[in-house]
Amino acid sequence: MSLPARIARRRYDDVVIAAPVTIPYQRHSTQSAHWWAGRALRRVLEVARLSAADVDGLAVSSFSLAPDSAVGLVQHLGVAPRWLDHIPMGGASGVVALRRAARAVQAGDADLVVCVAADTNQVDSFRNTLAGFSRFAQDASHPYGAGGPNAMFALLTDHYMRRFGVQREDFGRLCVAQRANAARFEHALLRAPLTLEQYLAARPVCDPLHLFDCVMPCAGAEAFIVTRAPVAAALSLPAARLLATIERHNAFATDAIQERGGWLLDAGELWDMAQLGPRELDLVQTYDDYPVISMMQFEGLGLCAAGEAAQFVRNHTFTLDGTLPHNTSGGQLSVGQAGAAGGYLGLVEALRQVTRAALGNQVERARTALVSGFGMINYDRGICTGAAILRGD
Repeated sequence: MSLPARIARRRYDDVVIAAPVTIPYQRHSTQSAHWWAGRALRRVLEVARLSAADVDGLAVSSFSLAPDSAVGLVQHLGVAPRWLDHIPMGGASGVVALRRAARAVQAGDADLVVCVAADTNQVDSFRNTLAGFSRFAQDASHPYGAGGPNAMFALLTDHYMRRFGVQREDFGRLCVAQRANAARFEHALLRAPLTLEQYLAARPVCDPLHLFDCVMPCAGAEAFIVTRAPVAAALSLPAARLLATIERHNAFATDAIQERGGWLLDAGELWDMAQLGPRELDLVQTYDDYPVISMMQFEGLGLCAAGEAAQFVRNHTFTLDGTLPHNTSGGQLSVGQAGAAGGYLGLVEALRQVTRAALGNQVERARTALVSGFGMINYDRGICTGAAILRGD
């Protein structure tokens, strides 16, 4: 099959995304992930004026459900979907859930899918995450005393800086711009102004990472609906069309150090499927638990060439009213990271922006958005990558 024919077959026809929901984050919470997911589902139903019986599809992303899974969650929530998926893929969870829900709707396996991500930062949650690492990750990291994302991303950041001549100021520009955006987003936990001088002077965490390079764990939930355009219209729901998506796992497994992600393999197909190019974007949402990952996404998705992300950052403001608005909510570095919900944050925010429903931080004339995700599940390699392009009508 030719490439154009394959791309045409993969398009999403009349699939749309609607009803973006955020349950306000909390720095500390004693509630379970089930509680947060239940609040998100209830809010989606309120926004769409539906009952639980109307939900015939459910995609769930969470790290804190154990020992439950999506099956156990539907019992807690009292829904009976005919299509169900559990997608705990970290920062790629939102895009992967969207992709699979869209195909379920296209196939007729479900008419209305709610995608929900919820997590809590209870005291033992991170300790349990470490214990659940794959054996390979344990063997690779434990002998060196490395026990989580700060150490792993410090190694990656150090390599990236040396390899491409990136300076801390370049990462700082991203963090400062995102904090400026967060000042106008009501759900951001960190809204105080941040200057480049403050960023550079922040206390070190794990060289070369300092305080404002590291995402802040919290608790919260995100959700949205995937359905067909006629259904959204019948419900009077503002919706965005799904133009294109990509997904890749364990790309470049032979690389000694993770300096690129799976987007690089599929970005061309993403743009061909969407029938547009990077210059036609109105805003970009990248997964940003650490700023180096945003730079890798700029490169992997073709917004700039490999090794040129630092100059790309110097050329843009990334603010709401500047050039190429980026992580318009403030991203995880200012909003907080609610576990797997962090993988939904950019997607929900992009949906708000292109449907003109932003929460005090609307980008003028926003219509087309790129959303990208990255899930370093074992904290040894970037296992899961994905991206999606949305357009508001």
